[in-house]
Amino acid sequence: MEAIQTEIVVIGAGPGGYAAAFYAADLGKKVLLIERDPRLGGVCMNRGCIPSKALLNASHMISAAKESAHRGISFGDPKIDLDRLRAWKESILEKLGSGIASLAKMRGVAVLHGKAVFESSTKLRVETPEGQKYVTFDKAVIAAGSRPALPKAFDLGNPRVMTSTEALEIADIPEKLLVIGGGYIGMELGTVYASMGSKVTVIEAMEAILAGADPDLVRPVAAYAKTAFHEVRLKSKVLEIKTSGKQIQVTSEHNGQKLEEKYDRVLVSVGRVPNGQDLGLENTAVQRDDKGFIKVDERMATADPNIYAIGDIAGGIMLAHKASKEARIAVENLAGEGNAVNRDYLIPAVVFTDPEVAWVGLTETEAKAKGIEVQVVKFPWGASGRALTYDRTDGTTKLIIDPVTERILGVGIVGHGAGELIGEGTVAIEMGATVHDLGAIVHPHPTLSETLMEGAEVFFGHSTHVFTKKREH
Repeated sequence: MEAIQTEIVVIGAGPGGYAAAFYAADLGKKVLLIERDPRLGGVCMNRGCIPSKALLNASHMISAAKESAHRGISFGDPKIDLDRLRAWKESILEKLGSGIASLAKMRGVAVLHGKAVFESSTKLRVETPEGQKYVTFDKAVIAAGSRPALPKAFDLGNPRVMTSTEALEIADIPEKLLVIGGGYIGMELGTVYASMGSKVTVIEAMEAILAGADPDLVRPVAAYAKTAFHEVRLKSKVLEIKTSGKQIQVTSEHNGQKLEEKYDRVLVSVGRVPNGQDLGLENTAVQRDDKGFIKVDERMATADPNIYAIGDIAGGIMLAHKASKEARIAVENLAGEGNAVNRDYLIPAVVFTDPEVAWVGLTETEAKAKGIEVQVVKFPWGASGRALTYDRTDGTTKLIIDPVTERILGVGIVGHGAGELIGEGTVAIEMGATVHDLGAIVHPHPTLSETLMEGAEVFFGHSTHVFTKKREH
């Protein structure tokens, strides 16, 4: 069988993979993009970011309707048609997937659907629906992503035990749902199911939910969960789960007590693992660490001179926008367009809970742990006219500032639309802005973006809508 020949092959068509393929094509390279799923877009688009945000938007509409009575607007109890909800969600994914496929075609990127396995550092075997095919290449980019972790103790082979993949299908609305893990995926999906009527219990082993975010930013989310969820148990652990008729029997430990409970469904949300298995990496010089992540250098190059790796499979923060940035770095290097390096780029984090939490740069917790002297200023959203019109005064905008240079080192936001606001904080830090620069920029009124400007003004003691003592220079 004659092999398909290409200059660059990209394995995985997620936000890292298709970004790499498209950029390489834009640079004039002959590119082949291999994806094992029928639809392009990867986990983020098909089983992660996009479907979860669609469902979260639907859940926020339910919550908003319930909370509108005090505004003089009353609705009846929501009626949820799961078939139509799933069809609406699927229509979004199909539209985006078709868009990516169209962009690939316009750029001249060839697409091959199938499972890719390295036979050598310059050859792949691809198992396609039409049979086995071979691909030879000059350079390869591995963007195979990750999958939800499912510890053996929880893998019962019972569909009532779900990972995020199955939870996003919304097969039904369970009366009682247990979420194992209070990270961003668990809290986001817990929010979706709670809004639709499930009695949600979260069990988290740590002392707080949303590890990684500053405690003061998490506090409003915890307050919401306390009212919307049945229970959030911290410093707790699940000892055993097993099938019990049409339910799942769960043995857990909380406050030194052993609990035996039954749930209609269990969502296991304890992290993600790389898709490095079955890629045939042993037939190359690529090296992996003890957790299965591919080792890369600052150029996103692996130990094999012909192969690069980006995104989740290369370790680090598992976020789509990180993968997209790494795609650019890898392609510039393998295409000989320069010597781009993966320096300490700012990677903003967003948790789409209610309210949303977002942060970028240095956090207050990190500053304390590393002994970095900073000044922290906060602007409470109770002083924001726009937040009041949203009935969302539970927010806070926080700036982490170098007290000597007055440069902004970090920004943290909790509140309605925090994910849309954090971009300004990212630009400010990346451009080396001082707190004076941020405060001097005219922001439109009334908007939530003003909270960044007024947060800067708090630093100098003259925020229009918050009284503070003037800062001594």
